Amino acid sequence: MQYESPNLAVLNDLAKMATANDYIDPELYTKYDVKRGLRDADGKGVLVGLTRIGNVYGYDVVDGKPVAVPGKLIYRGYDVVDIISDIESNDQFGYEQVVYLLLFGELPNASQLAEFDAMLGDYRELPNNFVEDMILKSPSSDIMNKLARSVLVSYSYDPNPEDVSIANNLLQCVQLIARFPTMVAYGYQAKRRHYDGKSMYLHNPLPNLSTAENFLRMIRADKNYDKLEAEILDLSLILHAEHGGGNNSSLTVHVVSSADTDTYSSIGAAVGSLKGRRHGGANIKVAEMMDDIKANVKDWSSEREVGDYLRKIVRKEAFDRTGLVYGQGHAVYTISDPRALLLREKARKLAEVKKCTEEYELYCLIERIFPQIFKEEKGDDKRICTNVDFFSGFVYSMLGIPRELYTPIFAISRIAGWSAHRLEEIVSGGRIYRPAFKQVGEFREYVKLDDRR
Repeated sequence: MQYESPNLAVLNDLAKMATANDYIDPELYTKYDVKRGLRDADGKGVLVGLTRIGNVYGYDVVDGKPVAVPGKLIYRGYDVVDIISDIESNDQFGYEQVVYLLLFGELPNASQLAEFDAMLGDYRELPNNFVEDMILKSPSSDIMNKLARSVLVSYSYDPNPEDVSIANNLLQCVQLIARFPTMVAYGYQAKRRHYDGKSMYLHNPLPNLSTAENFLRMIRADKNYDKLEAEILDLSLILHAEHGGGNNSSLTVHVVSSADTDTYSSIGAAVGSLKGRRHGGANIKVAEMMDDIKANVKDWSSEREVGDYLRKIVRKEAFDRTGLVYGQGHAVYTISDPRALLLREKARKLAEVKKCTEEYELYCLIERIFPQIFKEEKGDDKRICTNVDFFSGFVYSMLGIPRELYTPIFAISRIAGWSAHRLEEIVSGGRIYRPAFKQVGEFREYVKLDDRR
């Protein structure tokens, strides 16, 4: 059956009716003390769960009051800065080690890591006929939607999809972690051919390569990459692998898993959450904003010119007229986002190699001057720091990675955290999420169909 265009006039009328009947007066949220977005009035997240997997620190509480501190990202009790320092000192790729830590709660020794790497390598290939039937025959213009479908359809290729044992759920998660890069790369290639009219290259993943190496190899026509490129992508994967249970997509995993459903339904839902522009799509908005700034500021090194244009953006006079400077500010981090600091240093090295130092300095200039601009324009003393999205898009652009892959790369990384949260909910949850919603619409007398006008 072919898709038929809707009657737009009728559709618009229905949309207006739905809008009118779905509108809720914002004052009612205050009246009923609703924790809108599961947040207190000051923006702090409402405590709805416990986790041993990861944590995010942006402030300490002193005498009952929050005090801003340099941000910390903790994986299973370990500071991610220490994890990365050890990985770099040993000149190795570290994402797989982080996956092991998040899943099992302990750092692997050399033999355990080698065994786990081999396990991931064995599962990187997609099942027989999966590529042809599920990816190439039904390409998508958005790779995140293609990824979500690939996750859900994996249920049909699993001989035991409803086994709720921890061992089977763990196997399903490990397979998805291994296959996400392949699903994304092939989904991208199908999109290139069907929607962009470009050539399609399907390179097999190699079991002896890291996640970062395999992904760069599969998305490039010539399969070539250098060590620095793979290292910086590996760093990005490590930094995005987990961010506490309160972020939207990880919460989605807990909520859906608490209903006692299968792994594929839970992870597929998380992919849908991450796709959102308020969540995983933020680095694309940074890239678009930076394009706009570069096109409208003549001297990228001029603090005055750059500052004047940032003020226009804040005043809703430039870029997308939202007043947002993307990549600046964070819900938890105050003084600094540790992910941004780590990625910024690697970005500097890559910029030197790729001859993008002028652009890199523009990013650093914005990072330096925006907090004061925000304070002056908003009259707000709130601490503003650069977040990881600000530099991640720039890094991906220097790697020659198309923008439609920015959010899927986030998913390739965050599947590690999602899987850990999935297992944690199964082991320790045991109760379906069921928050309260207050009905605020009026009660009405029922009108029979023949009496309606």
